[in-house]
Amino acid sequence: MKIIRRTALLAAAGFAFATPAFAQKGADTLRINFTDAVPNVDMYFNSQRTGLIIAHQVWDMLVHRDPATFEIKPSLATDWKFTDDKTLDLTIRQGVKFHDGSALTPDDVVYTINAAADPASKVATPSNYAWIDKAEKTGDWTVRIHMKKPTPAALEYLAMVTPIKPKAYSEKVGPEGFAAKPVGAGPYKIVKNEQGKEVVLERFEDYWAGSPKGKPAIKTLYVRFVPDLATSVTELLAQRTDWIWNINPDQIDSINKMPFLQAVRQESMRVGYLQIDAAGRTGAGNPLTKLKVRQAIWHAVDRKQFADKLVGGGSRVPPAPCFPSQFGCDADAAMKYDYNPAKAKALLAEAGFPNGFDVEFVTYVQPTTWPASVQSYLQAVGIRAKITQLQVSPAIQKSQKGEAPLYMGSWGSYSINDVSAIFPVMYGAGARDNYSLDPELEKLVAEGGATADPAARKKAYSAAIKIITEKAYWMPINTYVNTYAFAKTLDFKTFPDELPRFYLAKWK
Repeated sequence: MKIIRRTALLAAAGFAFATPAFAQKGADTLRINFTDAVPNVDMYFNSQRTGLIIAHQVWDMLVHRDPATFEIKPSLATDWKFTDDKTLDLTIRQGVKFHDGSALTPDDVVYTINAAADPASKVATPSNYAWIDKAEKTGDWTVRIHMKKPTPAALEYLAMVTPIKPKAYSEKVGPEGFAAKPVGAGPYKIVKNEQGKEVVLERFEDYWAGSPKGKPAIKTLYVRFVPDLATSVTELLAQRTDWIWNINPDQIDSINKMPFLQAVRQESMRVGYLQIDAAGRTGAGNPLTKLKVRQAIWHAVDRKQFADKLVGGGSRVPPAPCFPSQFGCDADAAMKYDYNPAKAKALLAEAGFPNGFDVEFVTYVQPTTWPASVQSYLQAVGIRAKITQLQVSPAIQKSQKGEAPLYMGSWGSYSINDVSAIFPVMYGAGARDNYSLDPELEKLVAEGGATADPAARKKAYSAAIKIITEKAYWMPINTYVNTYAFAKTLDFKTFPDELPRFYLAKWK
């Protein structure tokens, strides 16, 4: 970027810069920019990564997953026990306060879990809670969770996507009131929430002692939603913000040359993918309903080149349609597709499209060079994809409505290291995008999530992967590598689960 080069030259020449970043250090405020505006910071009604990040600063869960070791540790529950495959007993911590000053009790836990599991609540990602039958209070400080089916990853879901809310306040204000003025029991409390524009968080001084999150070192987090990434980079360079992420990789070296900035990279569990409308939801006569057309698309894109050169930083092509470390992500079960434009053209001709076809290509992915690269690969074999670039929320909505023939997005599985956090969402019955409408696939996904037997789960998920790849429904392109850029005066640690933990950050 020209602005980076120009600023670097000025710095090298000895010009002084204004230092609002260091003034912010004195004010004990960390200024954070995100590109995707979150319409609802209540995690239950949000499926965006930024919303998940904010939620983990504001709410605590029953258990805590250590970001370095993935070990499950006590949090709002002091201990727990699986009494059988479908029953989990927990002891709730005493002495915890919500941000409104009320005491957290087992009644709040039971209310939260039952609301999340109730279809009438219309949570953003129902599959995160579909395993729950109900919760009940079993003693003064004990709670029992009844599961609809054995759920080996239950503690992962309780650690990552099940924040506990205050019953009395939630019932008083309702979902809309709660979204406007949320209340949690985490290390930070929200003191200003201008939905879609900015969120201000302050350290909660009555946060419970002994939390694995610890008491935050920085008093205030000032979060702004700036949709244009270039603008965020400019603000970082001008020291009007202190932390951004997912900048273009080619900007890393330039930013690291700045005396007051640093950029670091970290692979995450997020998978970038191309969703193909195999079910023809976007209209009759859709070429994408033909198997050979979908297989042509898989052969047309040089995914290794995309991951190695365009993304970089250790990005990989997932061999199966999930993140490699997730339980059940069997690479050996996946059909392999090499980069072969000639074969792609031949498959298109066999499908009845020797001259290719025109198709809409919906995406929110930044940088825009990424979808443009896929567009170029498709163009080379005759598929003329017209990009519709949208913000995250509108793009997701367009996909869910069946209005996106090709859709490029990403899924981070809520950082849950089990394919149950991706397969039901993308391929199961009532899936988020439900483009395949494949009864056998849906059956296998359900089977994999209906038992605690690891061998049976692996068998079902492997068979599902075989179908997904043979029928070319959903093409994994790359693992994401988050690029963080922030002030050198900030002590900030990255983790592979793609959850920035600002409550662990501090000024040097």
